Formats: sequence, C-alpha cells, structure tokens
Amino acid sequence: MLYDSIHVGKRELKNRLVMPPMQTDKTADGGHVTPELVQYYRERALQAGPGLIITEHSCITEAGRAAPKQLSIAEDGRIDEHRRLNEAIHEGGSLSFVQLNHAGSQAHPFDGGETVSASAVLSPRVREGITPRALSRGEIRELEERFAEAALRAIRAEYDGVEIHSAHGYLLNQFYSPLTNRREDEYGPQSVENRTRFLRETAALLRSAIGDKVPLAVRLGGADYLPGGSTEEDAAEACRLLAAEGIDLLDISGGMCGFVRAGHSEPGYFGSMTETIKAAVSVPVLLTGGVTRPEEADELLRSGKADLIGVGRALFRDPHWGK
Repeated sequence: MLYDSIHVGKRELKNRLVMPPMQTDKTADGGHVTPELVQYYRERALQAGPGLIITEHSCITEAGRAAPKQLSIAEDGRIDEHRRLNEAIHEGGSLSFVQLNHAGSQAHPFDGGETVSASAVLSPRVREGITPRALSRGEIRELEERFAEAALRAIRAEYDGVEIHSAHGYLLNQFYSPLTNRREDEYGPQSVENRTRFLRETAALLRSAIGDKVPLAVRLGGADYLPGGSTEEDAAEACRLLAAEGIDLLDISGGMCGFVRAGHSEPGYFGSMTETIKAAVSVPVLLTGGVTRPEEADELLRSGKADLIGVGRALFRDPHWGK
C-alpha cells in the first residue's frame, strides 16, 4: 500500500511515501541554496524515490527568519536557486512542494530587533528571548500578501505545490494555540474558527494567486499536548475548516510540543490525531513521526491512520531508505 499511487489535488504521486521538511543546515549564510543542498535532495529523490519531497521551511520575509541559515524565498533573486533544487528532485521522479514559513516569536532577532506574534506572550518553544509584539490587523494583511508573493516565486521556480507552515510553534501556529493567543479581536482564542482565521485567509489568498491546478497543503500543529493548549478535537475542527477552503493535503504534526510527543516513540505517534482528522474530512492526510521501516508505514496506512506517511530522520540519515 505504501507504494500505491495517490492524487493530491490535481497531481498524482507515484507512491504514498513523503520526505517531510527537515532543516539540513546545508545552506549558505542568508539561506542560499548550495551545491551540497542540491545533492542532498537529488540523492534522496533518486535512491529512496518518495512520491513527494517537501523541502525544508523557507522564510517569506527576512524578519521572519528562524535561523541565520534557514532557506529563503523572500525575494525574486532566490527563484533560480530554488529552480536548481527542483531540477534535482525531479530527476528522481518525485514531486516537490515548497514549505513557506514565518517564525513569529521564534524568529532570529537580527541586530536586536523585535519579534512579533499573535499576542505579547513568550512562546513555550522559546525559553529565553524577547517578548514579542502583537501584530495589528494591518500587519496581518501585509504578511498574508508576503505569503502569496512567496508562493508565486515558488511556482516560477517550478515547485509542484505549496505548503503553508502552521506547526511547531511558528507564527501561524502561535495564532492557533491558546497558549500564545490572548487577542480580543476576530483572530482571538474564543473559537477554533478565530484561531485559524489568519491561516485560512492566507490559504485563500494563496489559492487565488496560484490557481486551482497547483496543490495547496497545510502543515498543521494540530495539538500542543500541553495543559491549556490545543487538542486533537481542535485539530479535527481546524481541518474541517481548512478543507472547506480547498486545501488539498493536511500534513499533521505537533504544535507547541514541536515534532515530538512526550511519552511516545511508537511508529506514527501522532496517529491518534490523524485518525480523528481522517474521520472528519475527505482530504488526504499525511502522518509523520517515528517511522523507521517500510513495514511500519504500510501498517499505518492499512489501519486507516493516514493516507500518506512521512519518513523524516530515517531518510535524513540514509538516502537509500526503503530499498
């Protein structure tokens, strides 16, 4: 079943194995693509042959950069670099999605500058740092436009699809999580509808920009697994709202807990959440976490936990994984 094809939007993946976005630090300072980075993706596309490779998160603005070497797609001058990356991925027959991100309060504070978030609340993901400033409505609109501009650059760079990063405690996830959202406006924590409004508005603007032929995905940090945080039930409701916006793929991970889940190391340790989501939507659901062998991935698919399986660290270590 892992090697059965599947449609994501209007594109067909040759199998259900996904290489999820993973920071490599193989970029140059400023987040430029290097020959080493191109070769890293080429090897995994050619040797492991995943149906889809989602490249490591790319910042949409310099102020939203998570780390000095984070990949960037914040300006037109990056398009040719990303095109070289895509050419390498396509050599192996894999489709490629870009992952667009703004780090919010987790942004690298260049020159002692400020960080921004949903509210003036330090994230649980940031033990020490500058308390962020709450974004105004006007600034939210500006960032939605920056996401859309980055998506258009990605299409010009020949990516097959676009993913919006709303997990692991980054900016859009800071609006979704009750732990970091204390707003009193229509983006506030009173409902999941409010908490996903920034994300859904961004998705709608991206869809308008890239058209309906390009798959649009969201990586959702569905549950924080922390007291007072977002829950698996919240995740199911959020995914129903996202599916109604025309999202083609729901890539599920953790929220303020990051990409791990305390007390869980079993294959597909976010599986209880993806199973709940699958019961609520008809959109393909991607599960990542703890899978080290193809047999584990196949069993998760057969048991109905997800429609696609992401294999991260095992593929990071071994480009021949699966053979």
